[in-house]
Order: sequence, then C-alpha cells, then structure tokens
Amino acid sequence: MEIRKLDKMESPPNELLLLADPSIEMIEDYLNRGETYICEEGGERIAVCVMLATRPGTFEIVNIAVDECRQGMGIGKKLIEHSIQTARLQGFKTLEIGTGNSSIGQLALYQKCGFRITGVDRDYFVRHYKEDIFESGIQCKDMIRLSMDL
Repeated sequence: MEIRKLDKMESPPNELLLLADPSIEMIEDYLNRGETYICEEGGERIAVCVMLATRPGTFEIVNIAVDECRQGMGIGKKLIEHSIQTARLQGFKTLEIGTGNSSIGQLALYQKCGFRITGVDRDYFVRHYKEDIFESGIQCKDMIRLSMDL
C-alpha cells in the first residue's frame, strides 16, 4: 500500500471523493485549492484524502474516504497519520477535520487518532447541500468540528 500526492494532470478519484461528500460542486472547489493524496494498492486507488490551508498555521482535512470494500482495515487511520505528518512537515500548528453529526464511525476514528471536538456548526449540511443526507437512520444536519495541536 502506497500513499502519494495526486499529480495535477491526473484525474481525481471522484467515485471515492463522493463517498465522503455528495456534492460534486463542493468537491471540485476544494480540489482546486487543496492537496490531494491517494492510497493505492496493486495499482488500484483504494482511498483518498484532500487537505487545504484554511487560516495561517492551520491545515484542514476536507475529504477523506476509503473504498467501501476496504473500510475497517486501518486504511483511514493510515491516511490520517499521513495527514498529520504532512501538516507537521509543512510547518502547520493545527490540523482540523469536520464531519456530520450522523457520521458515528468517523467521529470515533477521529477521536481515536487524537482529534478533539472544538465546536458544532449547526445546520451546516442543511444550508450547504440541496438534498437531505441520512446516515445510520439519522439526518445529517450539523458539522462536528474537531482539531489537534501539532
């Protein structure tokens, strides 16, 4: 398994990106502003992570997704560890990530990796997405913001 930066001339793995964000418009916006890393195994793209600088000293993971057939195998954790290392090497002091209130598994993973909940952006997904989003029988309305000091 190899994690590498996606070359600007390569097409992004939209099928993976859409697993974490149902809005292709939002994905295209942050792809143009951020750094995309892909995880490959045997030449197959199995996971993706997009990060971007949001404020001075702050890097944010804005999309992280693992192929559905490979979830629960530690790949997401490896991508997060890679993101932490990348942010540190680039001199960032804080790493942030956000997820939906209905993303129970992701909330657990991020906290296991050392992120702490720093806030809630109420109705974020209601304001920014045209269609309602449901996970685990819960409507995704609020963005749970997490961060870690590097």
